[in-house]
Amino acid sequence: MTTRRQLLRSAVLGGGATVVAATALGSLGPEAAFGQAAPDIEPGAVDPNFAEGRIRSIKDNTLLVLGSNMVFHSIRVVDGTSLWKLGPVPFDQAKPGDGLYARGVRMPDGVLAAESVWLNIVNIKGHIMNITGDKLHLDHGGKEILCHRIPGKSVAIYSDSPPSADLSPLRVGQHVQVLGAWRPDTNEVDIATVFSPH
Repeated sequence: MTTRRQLLRSAVLGGGATVVAATALGSLGPEAAFGQAAPDIEPGAVDPNFAEGRIRSIKDNTLLVLGSNMVFHSIRVVDGTSLWKLGPVPFDQAKPGDGLYARGVRMPDGVLAAESVWLNIVNIKGHIMNITGDKLHLDHGGKEILCHRIPGKSVAIYSDSPPSADLSPLRVGQHVQVLGAWRPDTNEVDIATVFSPH
């Protein structure tokens, strides 16, 4: 059986001739962006198959990304790459200025052939200071984050219940965790999922 990594490697080395749907390869959901490093990586060592930073430029199917450690990464998006920006999106939704996390396969030339790219993804915890209309005002370590409910996209998970589009049970003072998409250069986030312990 051909693995996702073998398909990505052949797609890159073969010039992108391998056409395969990301979902057929077991597309990674947004929660996986914050997963642990590969098991064969020593604790504290850099994972060569992971990159993070902000997109500086886009040329053809390659993203030039400046990492938070000031290291540049070239990330190639191929036919099997899954992209997330508050949900699955096509490649043209990636824009200069977007933040990202990417996982994939490091090629011999140093380019990361991406399995999954998460654009502007954030995972924040805090308590609800206020609720106004479709917005949650979240206190995150003393900083206010304005979280927007996006109709048809935003859901809440209460305890172990299944996801619900009904955010009305959320209350001021509650501690919550928000998985969402940051609006670059603002303190605002579009909500994908609000996790509430009760």
